[in-house]
Order: sequence, then C-alpha cells, then structure tokens
Amino acid sequence: MSSEGQKGKKRGKSQYVGNAKRQRGCRQLEVGMQGILITCNMNERKCVGEAYSLLNEYGEQLYGAEKLHKDHDGASESEDDDDVEAALKKEVDEIRTSTEKNLRRFQSVDSGANNVVFIRTLNVEPEKLVHHILKDLYTTKKKKTRVILRMLPVSGTCKAFPEDLRKYAEKFFEPWFKAPNKGTFQIVYKARNNNHMNRDDVIKDLAGIVGSQNPENKVDLNNPEYTIVVEIIKNICCLSVVKDYILFRKYNLQEVVKSNKEETSPNPATTATEKNDDKTKEEPKTADA
Repeated sequence: MSSEGQKGKKRGKSQYVGNAKRQRGCRQLEVGMQGILITCNMNERKCVGEAYSLLNEYGEQLYGAEKLHKDHDGASESEDDDDVEAALKKEVDEIRTSTEKNLRRFQSVDSGANNVVFIRTLNVEPEKLVHHILKDLYTTKKKKTRVILRMLPVSGTCKAFPEDLRKYAEKFFEPWFKAPNKGTFQIVYKARNNNHMNRDDVIKDLAGIVGSQNPENKVDLNNPEYTIVVEIIKNICCLSVVKDYILFRKYNLQEVVKSNKEETSPNPATTATEKNDDKTKEEPKTADA
C-alpha cells in the first residue's frame, strides 16, 4: 500500500475513534439512568465541581472509597489488517467496553436544560445519599456550596409520555405505597423544555396509582411522610420518593443550613441566587387519591 494510502487509513481510523470518544464524553440524560438532579444559578461548570466535591465526600462516608479499574483507552493499531471497517469497528467496540468497565461512581451528563446539572450515579442509592447530605447540613448548619441550589435524587427514569409514566409508576411506587406499605404523601411537579405533558393529568394519574396500591395512602400537603418528586426534562421523566421534604426546605442546600432565626427574619441581602431559585422550583400540588 502506498504511503498516501497508509496515511489515509490512519487518519480515517483516528477520526473515527476520536468521534467515538467525543460521543462518550457528551452523554445525555436518558431512560434507565439513576442520579441526582441539581439546580444552580447560571454557573453550571462551578456547580458540577461543587457537586463532585460534595458527593465524593458523603459518598465515601456511606460506600467507602471508590475503586476503579485500570483504563485501557482504545486498541493497538493493526497494520496488517486489510479490512479497515472491521478494524475500526473493533477498536470502537473496545473503547465502549473499556468505558463501561470504568464508569465512575458520579458522572456529569447533559441534562437537557439550562441551569440544571444531572450527575449519573453507579452503585449508589440516590435517595439515601441525598437525604444523608441534607440531614448533615441541617444538623451542622455548615454551608458547603455556593452555586448549588436544590439537590434532588432521581431513582427512576422513563419516557415522558402519559402511558409510559403510568406503566412505570405502578411498579416504581410499590416499595413505599403498595399494601401493606402505606403513608401520607404529596406530589411536586416541574417540567422543562416539554409541552406535551399536562401537569394536572400527571398528578391525577400518579395520585390514582398510589391510592389504588393501598386505600390507606392519603394526601397531606402540610407534613407528608413522602414526597413524590416528578421532574420532566424534554422527553425524559425523572422520579423519586423522598422523606423530610418540608423539613429540609424542599431539598434546597442554601435554605437548609439557615438557623431558625435566619428563617424567621427577613434578610435584606437576599441573593440573586435565591431569587432565581424561586423562579425555577416546582410548586407542590396533589390530586386526591
């Protein structure tokens, strides 16, 4: 083969693998993921940094130090392989396999919405971890973040279409609400970049499912045992069932560290961050079960 042909082969291979690596690094929120949805005020890059710091700190407390496999990015070149397409496919497959083996405990992915960060989790219970973080911040009143506003666990994801959500929720709710399990609940709902899901219909459907699993499940807007969090971004619906939603100030990290005095006294130095969160937070609402 001529030198020009060899160069073309190498260049094509390099470009192909490079594209695969870029796609790997730009992964988006998708069905099947678990993780933590975080809202912030404009500075998403700093938000991701704060999230990694906070999650790694508390993740090690609950799950121990993270253990990683040695990374093997890519495969060695085979100059004797005449089948260029087969060689490229093999290398990309090996990159994909290597990536799957080296998934981190916490990994930022594109959420699909501005001022929203999604951290995918692996071998972590998002609800347990986030509750642990908020409980510690609430107890110590120690502020550990500046740009993170709210931190919501996402224990399940499905397609954001009524039929998909109803089918998914029936199984998803069982650990909390299917008899003999029971509890009081409220539903909070927020949709971003989505106009085909109706808020009232979603709440009615989900409340109906909870009621059908055990008639003793009752709505409580003041002090519910459980809060069903519904976060829709584009065509993905994120679900979780959390405790102490009211106590932990709707899972707002800025609010939960305030003392009782600060909570009851007006603060003349209210930040733009707090004002911005008022615009983006979901409004609690339920339908009778």
